[in-house]
This record gives sequence, structure tokens and C-alpha cells, in this order.
Amino acid sequence: MNSTASVLRLLCVFLCFFSWSSGARAGETVRLTNGEWPPYLSEQFKHFGLASRIVTEAFALEGVKVEYSFFPWARSLKLAEDGDWAGSVVWRASEDRAEKFYISDEVVPDKVVFFHLKRNAFDWKTMASLKGVRIGATLSYQYGPAFDAADAARQIDVERAPNDETNMRKLLGERFQVFPINVDVGYHMLRLHFKEEQLALFTHHPRPVTEEPLRLLLSKKVAGNAQLMNLFNRGLKRLRESGKIDQYTAESRSGLYMVSGGAAP
Repeated sequence: MNSTASVLRLLCVFLCFFSWSSGARAGETVRLTNGEWPPYLSEQFKHFGLASRIVTEAFALEGVKVEYSFFPWARSLKLAEDGDWAGSVVWRASEDRAEKFYISDEVVPDKVVFFHLKRNAFDWKTMASLKGVRIGATLSYQYGPAFDAADAARQIDVERAPNDETNMRKLLGERFQVFPINVDVGYHMLRLHFKEEQLALFTHHPRPVTEEPLRLLLSKKVAGNAQLMNLFNRGLKRLRESGKIDQYTAESRSGLYMVSGGAAP
């Protein structure tokens, strides 16, 4: 009897430990830093923007609640790096960040595409195929190794302006033929600053100029974050397989997360 009781006690301890470790931090609240990059991230948007909603819902599937606070980008990353906050959304992966953070699977893609007017047919496959095409770009912005190298070598015709909105207006005025910008940021900008009839004039080419995953970072200085990242990635996979991420993306592109909604008057 004593031997059997001892075995049962050990089995109970093992099962309790397994249950705790596999569900570590479930039911708790994770505190994440955030920043302004609409429509992905914004304190003024419903669900705090598309990327914030995906992170929130992925954690929710694993029983974890999320609390966001918004900071300037440099501070946002430093607070997470130092462990003052559990982590930060959303960032590109790098070797330096991998030393300081647990890095998630892709939350959203940073997909840069060429916008153009519907009435001006446009197609491209390589940088060489852009020869003779007038391209707008924003000062100090980089658009991926291939584009930047072709620009530096003057193999493509690039005209730069101070900001993205100016470039969109110049594109509308046919000062150039195409303008590269993140696909979701581009449509948000059009919806925010242009009239509905103007918005209807724009489209984009589906081939990406550059594309890189944006991810959740969780600080390695915060105890339990390795297990928490496992929970998040599991929830993120479930959310993607359910079709919800596609739904949330479509809602965002329709302007449903903008608090004011609609185009500029």
C-alpha cells in the first residue's frame, strides 16, 4: 500500500507540473509596449489597429489577456528590452534583437508594393523591367536591397519627396507612374487624406517590392517569457488556421478600425 501510495503521489506531482508548464502564464495579463503606425498599430484605432488585434486575439485563445501602453518607438523597444514591460509589438527580427528577445512567428507582413492609377496599366517582374518607368519615393526611406541597389546605380528613375502623402498626391497628378509603400499603410493613407472618388482611382501591383515579417518581441529578462512565447505562437497558429487573420485584414483595409471612419472631406 505504501509503495502504491508513493507512486500515486509522484504521478500526481508530475501531472500537476506538466499541467502548469504546458499552460504557463495562462489566465494572466501580459503588458506590451506599442506605438503609432496605422493601420497596424494606433492608440486611436478600434482594437488598437490590425496587428494589435491579432496579438490580442492570439493570446486570448490561450487564456492570456493583453495590456498595451503607447510610447515613442525608441522608448517602446527599450522598455521591453530592459524588462520593464514584458514585450513589444511589432518588429522585424534581427541578430541583435534575437540576443535580447524571444521572437514570435509572423504577426503581419511588411509588404511594400507599387501603387499606381487604374487608368495607367502597369506590370513588372524585375528591377530591369522598371527601366523607363518614373518612380516616386520618400526621402531617406529604404525599399529593400534590390530597389536600393538599382536606385544607387541609377538603373531606375526615382524622384523623391519629403513624405508619403506628398508622393500619393503626386501620383494622383501623374507626376510619376508608380510609388512603393506598404500595402496597408498606403490604403489607410488614401482613405484618410483623399476623397472617396479619388481613392477609387488607385490600385496596386500584387508583386512585392520587398516583404518582411513583423513579429512580437518578448524580453528575455522577464521570467516565464519563453513559455509565454510558446503560448502565443500556438494561439497565433490557431487564429490563422481559423481564417480570422484574413477577416481582420479585410476589415482593416475596409477602414472599419478607424474610429472616425471614411475618407477626408
